[in-house]
Amino acid sequence: MTGTDVHTEAESVGPSGYAAARLRLLTEEARSGPPRRTALADLTDGWLAGLFTAGAEGLRGVSLVAVGGYGRGELSPRSDLDLLLLHDGGDGTAVAALADRVWYPVWDLGLALDHSVRTPAEARKTAGEDLKVQLGLLDARHLAGDAALTAGLRTAVLADWRNQAPKRLPELQELCAERAARQGELQYLLEPDLKEARGGLRDATALRAVAASWLADAPREGLADARRGLLDVRDALHLATGRATDRLALQEQDQVAAELDLLDADTLLRQVYEAARVISYASDVTWREVGRVLRSRGARPRLRAMLGGGRPVAERSPLAEGVVEQDGEVVLARTARPERDPVLPLRAAAAAAQAGLPLSLHAVRRMAAVVRPLPTPWPAEAREQLVTLLGSGRPTVEVWEALEAEGLITRLLPDWERVRCRPQRNAVHLWTVDRHLIETAVRASELTRRVGRPDLLLVAALLHDIGKGWPGDHSVAGEIIARDVAGRIGFDRDDIAVLATLVRHHLLLVETATRRDLEDPATVRLVAEAVGSPGTLELLHALTEADALATGPAAWSSWRGALVSDLVKRVSALLAGDEPDAPEAGAPTAEQERLAIEAHRTGGPVLALRAQTEPPAESAGGEPEPLGVELLVAVPDQPGVLPAVAGVLAVHRLTVRTAELRALRLPDGVHDGSVLLLDWRVAAQYGSLPQAARLRADLVRALDGSLDIAARLAERDAAYPRRRGVVPPPARVTVAPAASRHATVIEVRAQDVPGLLFRIGQALEKAGVRVRSAHVSTLGSNAVDAFYVTGGAGDPLPGEEAASVARLLEETLRA
Repeated sequence: MTGTDVHTEAESVGPSGYAAARLRLLTEEARSGPPRRTALADLTDGWLAGLFTAGAEGLRGVSLVAVGGYGRGELSPRSDLDLLLLHDGGDGTAVAALADRVWYPVWDLGLALDHSVRTPAEARKTAGEDLKVQLGLLDARHLAGDAALTAGLRTAVLADWRNQAPKRLPELQELCAERAARQGELQYLLEPDLKEARGGLRDATALRAVAASWLADAPREGLADARRGLLDVRDALHLATGRATDRLALQEQDQVAAELDLLDADTLLRQVYEAARVISYASDVTWREVGRVLRSRGARPRLRAMLGGGRPVAERSPLAEGVVEQDGEVVLARTARPERDPVLPLRAAAAAAQAGLPLSLHAVRRMAAVVRPLPTPWPAEAREQLVTLLGSGRPTVEVWEALEAEGLITRLLPDWERVRCRPQRNAVHLWTVDRHLIETAVRASELTRRVGRPDLLLVAALLHDIGKGWPGDHSVAGEIIARDVAGRIGFDRDDIAVLATLVRHHLLLVETATRRDLEDPATVRLVAEAVGSPGTLELLHALTEADALATGPAAWSSWRGALVSDLVKRVSALLAGDEPDAPEAGAPTAEQERLAIEAHRTGGPVLALRAQTEPPAESAGGEPEPLGVELLVAVPDQPGVLPAVAGVLAVHRLTVRTAELRALRLPDGVHDGSVLLLDWRVAAQYGSLPQAARLRADLVRALDGSLDIAARLAERDAAYPRRRGVVPPPARVTVAPAASRHATVIEVRAQDVPGLLFRIGQALEKAGVRVRSAHVSTLGSNAVDAFYVTGGAGDPLPGEEAASVARLLEETLRA
């Protein structure tokens, strides 16, 4: 069915015919994208024109006008119809009756309608008071009635917009900034709003409005394709959900991807991110140009008066060879020859970042068009300029994005293409892979005074996750890529080896510190063997902190930082020739010793609760972060302690944020015996914390078996069923080989849910193993726990028995 066919059918058979034709159009698999949106707009035009004509018989000076998205002819399956009934101020009763004849059939079909009835003067007055109304009128399109009336309004609105642009454009920019702060950046969100987020469809509309002002214009290359791509995704989202929604929720992404014939949801997100990046970059360039023009207009009368007329010459200040600053931007010098200077893009970028200035769009495009590839290996200047760019702090981000927008980054670093716009489906991560790498370099630039080779730290920050574009373990793949990239950049053999080690082991310190027993000499030796030298350890420590800070708030805290620093101190001592099992290591605090003695004396559990706050990270700034409450529990060594304590906390709706369990030898002078010490940080899910006495009473009952924790948790789950949401991946349990000579280390990775630690403890008790120590941490919605277990005789488990315990635990958590 052609557009003419559906138009004619809608006009001829009225509402029912329109509904049937609309349904056929939306279910035609052969038609999608712009053709379907155009056909749907044509179909709707014909139907509404028919309604208007039937109701306006004999009425003069009235027209029906489509505005906003409908005015642009961009009707998605569930789009609102934005309509203006325009009249010349004549018979008000007849106009009101005509409005009813048009509006009610739209409502009867269940279509969303944004409508108004105004004279041209009223429309212009409202537009002058409401920026959103004015933006909608910029796309006004005549549907039926008095075409001259519509044309007159369009001409007047455009003239008003251009005359008022110096005042209205800053207002529009502020509106865009407020929306971005509220909705976030489309190019990084896992559940983005295609319309409202920064880089979305509203920003594309704002760029059209700026162009209509004749004051400035957006970079047009790729902009139309980006906008069309987001509209296609919104169409598919409307069809998949049957709702007028712009939020691309996780549970709908696979269906939307299938609707668009894409491989999977990651491919969908990557296309969305690429489109958003084009629109965001165009917005940055455009608003910068608007500001430049407005500043120029404001200064010109004063300059002319001072200089006696004539056009002022913009001042140019040298920044580097072939690079100057002009009018708040970094541009190429008149003597620059990019076709003969392959280092110029890096030199210009480094100069811009160091000066905290944006790179001129014209300069970047000129370099992208004519610059020759760098030789392999790079000359020393190119490597130095890259390091300078990476070490420039926050301005690096904007400069890097300018180079990337014109394809210069992938020409310099071809491996970048695999991580560009790559989503990370983990709530802990704030950024796509490529932006995370740049954010890590920004964080690393704050730590360069802590290391002897800041250049290696910055390049390692740029490359540490480069393997995420390849199958398999990204650290293993990244090591191979890092060796190749470092060689091409021009590092020598020793530096290449250090960079490869940093990329291969960039997760080693934080994973070991939070999941392994630092008192175990095997833990320290494994790290020392992997790192190899004090210099590499120093770099890895800084890279670990930069990586975590660039990941998101859940990935770093002073607690994690203290654990990593403790591990680094131990490894450093071993590399210097000292043994890791110094007698003072792991000595209990006075309070821990007091609790242990009290627990031994009374034969029962002893508790202490103490409020904790998280001091802000040194480089991050900000207010102290509430971490919850520190819970210290000392219990005479006996079976079932872990599930009992975890179960009691779950019953009292306390979330376990971190947890440590270890056996504590009593001091000299006390009878032989061992006390289990649990040092946990907990927070109330809601409400206030329970009193310590109540927790202790329930713990006593849990240990003697009179409190049925499993039944209590089951009753609560039955009374408050969990809401339907995204199904998390199944739990994974593994045995860590060679992690300790004194115990078997079992790692658990699972969705963090109430009662998880209780279920793990129960399963380990059922398996007949003894937990020597536990190291529990939570990253976002993911629990990552390690348990050091032994058999009844206190020895590590044989291989097959360890694997059997891991299988039992995994089956328990998946049930």
